[in-house]
Amino acid sequence: MLTEHNPDLHLRIGREELVVRQRYQVISIANDVLIGLWFLIGSFMFFSESLTYSGTWLFVIGSVEMLIRPVIRLIRHLHLQRLRSPAAAGDDSFDY
Repeated sequence: MLTEHNPDLHLRIGREELVVRQRYQVISIANDVLIGLWFLIGSFMFFSESLTYSGTWLFVIGSVEMLIRPVIRLIRHLHLQRLRSPAAAGDDSFDY
């Protein structure tokens, strides 16, 4: 559960619990994995002439997701600006 004092996301799956910390980093990593998958699958589709059109669309989707990456970083920085003091705002050590 997300609260102001506990930013971790807790998901209950049966008797297990998945805890997601640093959610912007996790979103960025998931986005990068999807980008890789779209370009890899699109590349294989170019081996078949009948799949070239679909492969092109996967490249377009991957390109759009590459544009999402800086948006995720921007949202993370804006979110951190709200939660942290101005003195700590210059911390770019986790700039994903």
